[in-house]
Amino acid sequence: MDFNEILVTIDKGICTIKLNRPDVRNALGLTLRKELKEFFSSVKENDEIKVIVLTGEGKAFSAGGDLSSLKEIDAVKGRMRLQSGHEMIQAIIDLEKPVIAAVNGAAAGAGFSLALACDLIIAKRSSFFVQSFANVGLVPDLGSIYFLPRLIGRQRALELMLLGERVTAEQALSLGIINRVVEDESFEDEVYQLSSRLAEGPGFAAGLTKKLVNRSVLENISETFELEGFAQGFCFESEDFKEGVQAFFEKRKPRFN
Repeated sequence: MDFNEILVTIDKGICTIKLNRPDVRNALGLTLRKELKEFFSSVKENDEIKVIVLTGEGKAFSAGGDLSSLKEIDAVKGRMRLQSGHEMIQAIIDLEKPVIAAVNGAAAGAGFSLALACDLIIAKRSSFFVQSFANVGLVPDLGSIYFLPRLIGRQRALELMLLGERVTAEQALSLGIINRVVEDESFEDEVYQLSSRLAEGPGFAAGLTKKLVNRSVLENISETFELEGFAQGFCFESEDFKEGVQAFFEKRKPRFN
């Protein structure tokens, strides 16, 4: 299968996927979302792949949504855009193979959501996480509203979502958002060691374990996706969103009404 915006390599049962839009910090445009969904939907029967590592090319994991493509968006187009993202997230959840998010830099907005959809998260010490949606007048999407409160509780999740402040890798670890923090210079070795352990383990049992755990804690995620689509559609047509995007490109603090 040929891809334009992801790089796929397979070695000793470990499949590494790199988001390959480093010029825009691996922003999750429609093509990238579609390619990720197609990949995760297609590897179920591939016995060569035991574990998947998802990371970013360049200095960022993913900066989130591609704001350059959202300047003229409306509620209908916005809902369709979110649905493509929901299919991507659902494909990761449904895959009966472990998926590791190897966060090599910024995981912002939808990039944060993408990491949360994975089964394990290992991060460079220099990386950071930010629920940046509020900074451009949007609600959290691609599952953050579902995942984050279940990980860290309602109040802490609301704090991250409403304030839109950066969380260091160390803070994310202490909050229970991620599994491991490693030094930058040993990051690739640590990711390889972790993924190798999973690749050498009982893949059938691991897949079923993931499925059972997800069934127990992610039962109503599709309902959240549907509500999220409507809510974000309203936000896309708000004056606050227009101001947030304008301020982002003008590199200034937004003046919300």
